[in-house]
Amino acid sequence: MREQNSITDPIGQNIIKQISNVCFSVFVFSVLILTMIAVTYQPPDPWESARALTRVFTEVGNATFKTDNSVLKTGEDLIDTASAPSPAFTIVPITEDTIEKSEGKLPNATLKSNCADGDSINCSDPRVMFTIERFNFKRFKSLVFLDYQAPVNGSRPNECDVAWRYRNKREKSWRKYRDFRRFRIGYSSNCSYKVTYAGRWHSGANARPPRVQANNTARPGPKAKIAPPVRDEEINDTIPVLASGLAFRNGKYLYYSRGGDRCKGMNQFLWSFLCALGEAQYLNRTFVMDLSICLASTYTQSHKDEEGKDFRFYFDFEHLKEEASIVDQVDFLTDWGKWDKTHKKKIPVRKVAGYKVTPMQLRKDKSTIIWRQFDAPEPENYWYRVCEGPSAKYIHRPWHALWKSKRLMNIVTAISGSMDWDFDAAHVVRGQKAENKELWPHLDADTSPDALVEKIQKMVVPGRNLYIATNEPFYNYFDKLRPHYKLHLLDDYQYLWSNTSEWYNETTQLNGGRPVEFDGYMRVEVDTEVLYRAKTKVETFYNLTKDCKDGINTC
Repeated sequence: MREQNSITDPIGQNIIKQISNVCFSVFVFSVLILTMIAVTYQPPDPWESARALTRVFTEVGNATFKTDNSVLKTGEDLIDTASAPSPAFTIVPITEDTIEKSEGKLPNATLKSNCADGDSINCSDPRVMFTIERFNFKRFKSLVFLDYQAPVNGSRPNECDVAWRYRNKREKSWRKYRDFRRFRIGYSSNCSYKVTYAGRWHSGANARPPRVQANNTARPGPKAKIAPPVRDEEINDTIPVLASGLAFRNGKYLYYSRGGDRCKGMNQFLWSFLCALGEAQYLNRTFVMDLSICLASTYTQSHKDEEGKDFRFYFDFEHLKEEASIVDQVDFLTDWGKWDKTHKKKIPVRKVAGYKVTPMQLRKDKSTIIWRQFDAPEPENYWYRVCEGPSAKYIHRPWHALWKSKRLMNIVTAISGSMDWDFDAAHVVRGQKAENKELWPHLDADTSPDALVEKIQKMVVPGRNLYIATNEPFYNYFDKLRPHYKLHLLDDYQYLWSNTSEWYNETTQLNGGRPVEFDGYMRVEVDTEVLYRAKTKVETFYNLTKDCKDGINTC
């Protein structure tokens, strides 16, 4: 018996050891696998994800679009300055060192022995240019100066008009702007030049570059050479010419009929429009674009929805057509009709009812035209529904393609320039929100004139330029801030869109000779961009009130 136990015991122990070794090996192997996954896994960037963009721009839930329209963001506000692409060709900015080197190359010249302010100035003297350049460096510290034009005579013997191009250091895009101002030139004690007075934005009319009269109905080919990221300042609003004949038949187009987004808030329009544009890019098709916008009643003086607003009033069409393949809907429908009338073989069309057919199901469709028709009742007929659900993984809204109108941005630069680019700003949301005590019980009191004086003084140094971006309709509402700050409101700059302004003349020409209203949405765009350029920003729902941005219990 004892011998039998001595034989069986080692066998049992060996089996136990083998089992334990196997279990340990499995454990070690599992740890290695988990370690490899942890090392190699890269979570998606929350800023770039579709869900993050949805939260930032829309707060959409159950197909109901709700968003705060008091601040507007477009593609240029999303550019990461650290990773933003540099221009295709480099423009070396002007610095104080380059001025010193250029001035050092001038031949020595004896200064005048007798001089007095008011004496006639030779504007072609290079030293006048260097004097103005130094003045601008000291006055506009947030600007990058790219180049200057030679000074020309102003309206008086001691005045010179100068034009230059520049960028703002705080602006994320590579947009360039042009300014031309009138300078009064005097003399220092040693009779060297000095600037005794500088006019406001675009005051140097004699230095204004010759304007190329753009024909807004002329339409260059859609396959024309794309301009580099840093472009000429002349705004190119021309509409791409649609290929005709066989080229039209062989094209690939995505066409959306009008849906429930029409006449909704502009942010909903953008969310839907970029969904459609994103689907066109996913399908590798040209998007048929309706340039006519219906402006919602919240933005109009008539307080009624207004049709016939041009997309180009609000957004940079030149940038859009460089970034995306688009054609004008009017031309598209005209050429489509002509083809079907003159050819027995009709254009191949795939009609798609609503949004339930996904872009993935259309990927291999070879029809010339894919026509999405939104005939269902709301909210089933919203364009942005196409990008919901599984499609969100495949359709990426091209926010980078949408920038604010260059004409409106010129107004922004004029306002910022009037404050020498050195100002602070407060974003004061009132309007209908201040009247709604159920959702925002403290907003009205927290943004009252006395409360604003008390709270803003804690965040902004008295005596500074203070810009108020607001939807408050009463101009004198902020008068109690005037003893403490150099106060600026958008209505202080009405001359920038009056019937004598560049903006008025250019938009009237774009609108077929009919004057264009500077509407509520344009005000939001300008207010937002001036706010972005402030050194200190005071926000309503972060600094001025305890109420939540989207109402009670939403913080």
